[in-house]
Order: sequence, then structure tokens, then C-alpha cells
Amino acid sequence: MAFYDFGETIDNDTRFVIFGIPWDYFTSLKAANSASAPQKIREITSNLALTTEMGVEIPKLKVVDIGNVSIEPTNVNKSLEEIKKFLSLIFRQKKDVVPIMIGGDHFCTFPVVKALADSFENKDEFGVLIFDAHLDLYKEWDKKLYSHATISHRLYELNFINKYNMLIVGTRDIDIAELDFAKKEDIVHFNAYLLHDFGIDKFTDNIIDFFENSRIKRIYISIDIDVLDPSIAPGTGYAIPGGFTYRELWKILRKLAKNFDVIAFDLVEVCPNLDLLNNVTSNLAAKLIIELISFIHNKHKIDDYAK
Repeated sequence: MAFYDFGETIDNDTRFVIFGIPWDYFTSLKAANSASAPQKIREITSNLALTTEMGVEIPKLKVVDIGNVSIEPTNVNKSLEEIKKFLSLIFRQKKDVVPIMIGGDHFCTFPVVKALADSFENKDEFGVLIFDAHLDLYKEWDKKLYSHATISHRLYELNFINKYNMLIVGTRDIDIAELDFAKKEDIVHFNAYLLHDFGIDKFTDNIIDFFENSRIKRIYISIDIDVLDPSIAPGTGYAIPGGFTYRELWKILRKLAKNFDVIAFDLVEVCPNLDLLNNVTSNLAAKLIIELISFIHNKHKIDDYAK
């Protein structure tokens, strides 16, 4: 089934395009099964109400769900090429849509960001915001360049990503090698405890200031579900204590959508096989996705009215 039973065809009115990447070949935890998340999160929406928290009627949102990228888990080059072609096909049908990817492990973000950047010329105003309990800045993991533990490092190596336009937020489980690399390259990250030291408003303003100081206007948001505390999102491979609450992340996303043009986002690392029987993590993931869609929708409604 489709996410919230949205249609499957991109047309002239489409604003948001959901797709899945059922790929967890690069996870470092054998018990995790995030490849099943795209379909599970879709299925869970059949049990959720049809308005957002702020009263937006979900069926009226201009969203389509075009299914999953065709993945051959162990055929890395072919799968990367399939993701690239999939994004290219989306933009050939309609250039001004907001792609929304449901993973899969966090490595799925890398080919999406890379392909997305190919769709526009001016990359000077483009930034990447990663919500994650981890830096994922290992140069290699298990002697391999591609891993969900190296995703931020691979992004940083792209010629349009640098210390001024990539920010990692919510970290609280950082290895020595990663921290050394972050210090060497001056890569900014906001640890999760700072939210409680500063308060959520100042914490969110610091995120906004980071991108505004770099004159970033368009951002890609990547949400690793483990940025949330495992007490509310247990269905993930690495359950690290001290994470955000749903409401804290909800409020941050709402303010970001008001201040920036969110041109795409993803949600990754949900592991339905590790979730509770009531599917709390998948429920939470579905709610985050539709709420962020509604925040972006509301911003454009305001912008359109202002014109």
C-alpha cells in the first residue's frame, strides 16, 4: 500500500514525492532490518488519523508515493545507479517537487544527496542538516568506505559540501577517531545535551544561525531515527540514551521549515523487527514524515499568499 493511501502518479499539482530505498546492506549490526521499514511505515499509516496536529487535512496535501527503488543489496554499483536514475526520473517529470526518502540504513542518504545536487546549478545556497545520535564520520568501517557509519564522511568529501554547509545535530555517541576528524576539519556538531542546557528555542536558533551565517537558503534534512530517545523510538539498531523527544524534534522541524526552503528530506534507520509489538517507532516515523510535509506545505502557502 501507499503512504497514507496517496496516489502513485506525478502530475502538475504534485508537491511532494515519497519513495523508499529498502537497502540495509551497509548496516554494521546484523540484528537490524531497516530494509523492511519503507513498507512497514507505509502500512502503519492505515491506522492513523487523516489530519496533522495543526489541523491540515492529509488527503488534501499534494503528495504521491511512487514506490521503492529497485535494489540488489549486494550489487552496490548497480543499486547506486538505480537510485540516481530514480531521482533523475522524478525531476524529469516535475522539477519543483520535494523528494522524501524512507530508508533503509543511513548510507541511503549519500546517493540521494549526490543525485539531488545534480538537479540544480547553484549549490552555494545548499546545506545538509543531519539529525543523528552519531557523527558517522569514520573514514572507513570494517575496512570499507561505504557504511552507515561513514555517511557523513562520504558527504563531506563531495565537492559542494564543507564545514560551512553541513551540520550534525543530536550527537551523543562519538568515537575518538570521529571526534579527532571533526576537530581537524572544524566540522560543527551540536550534542544532544545542549538542547537541555540552552533550552529548545536557543538550541533551534543556533541551528538556524549556522546556516544563515553561511547564507544557506535551501536545506536537505536527514533524520536518523536514533536521534530520538530509545524510550520513545526503540526500533533502531543503536539505541543510545539521551535523545530528543518527539515534541522537541517536532518543534525544531517546524521552525526550520519556516526559515528555510526544505528541498528534500529523508528518514532512515527504523528497524521494524526491533520495534515493540505496538509499532511505536514506525508510528512515530510516519507521524514525523507527514508533520514535516505539512510544515513545508504551510510555509509555501504563506509565501504564495505574500506574493
